[in-house]
Amino acid sequence: MTPPDRTAPPLRAVRIQAKCPVCGKLADTKYRPFCAKRCADIDLGRWLKEGYRVPTDEGPENDDPETSQGRTGQDR
Repeated sequence: MTPPDRTAPPLRAVRIQAKCPVCGKLADTKYRPFCAKRCADIDLGRWLKEGYRVPTDEGPENDDPETSQGRTGQDR
C-alpha cells in the first residue's frame, strides 16, 4: 500500500453562482436568492396569491353536515 500524496492541496468547496428563481439572472447578495427587489416582490406576490401549490389528489375538506357551525364557528 502506498502512502497518501501529501503534496496535493486540500480540497475546497466550490461555490456555484446562484441564479434568480424568477428571471434566471445571477443573484445579488443584497437580495439573495433574487437578483433585485423587483424579483423578490414578484415572488412575494406569488406567495400571497397562493401561486405556489403542491398538487394533490385530495379534494377540499367538507364540513360535517350534522354540525350547525361552519369553519368560522358562527351559525349558518
